[in-house]
Amino acid sequence: MKGVVDDDLRALIEVSVCGEPDGEKSSVFAWIDTAFNGGLVLPRHEIDRLGLKEYSSTPAILADGQEVELPTFTCHVEWFGKEYRTQIVANEGAHPLLGTMLLDGHDLSVSYKRKTVDLI
Repeated sequence: MKGVVDDDLRALIEVSVCGEPDGEKSSVFAWIDTAFNGGLVLPRHEIDRLGLKEYSSTPAILADGQEVELPTFTCHVEWFGKEYRTQIVANEGAHPLLGTMLLDGHDLSVSYKRKTVDLI
């Protein structure tokens, strides 16, 4: 998978998601967040746009140390040619986040000089 480093120095990778198996896929550019050990976090507006169904909630500790309970939703993610049913976490942030759960088993290379992201 190929991604880019944007002008704000965020390492981004495109991820295809949908609400139902074999449903209409929608692409989001997710900010790779190696401090997040989950899979995906989507802003509430993206969840609403995709029509995802609420599943449950999960405790989380935010970057500022605040402990919160965040809703989770069911989602299908296309990842390296396969489709997976997974839970995503909702937040009020501006950007989707991709965590280390999806990076596990892969090699990540980010070149800020070339503004490229390679995930193999």
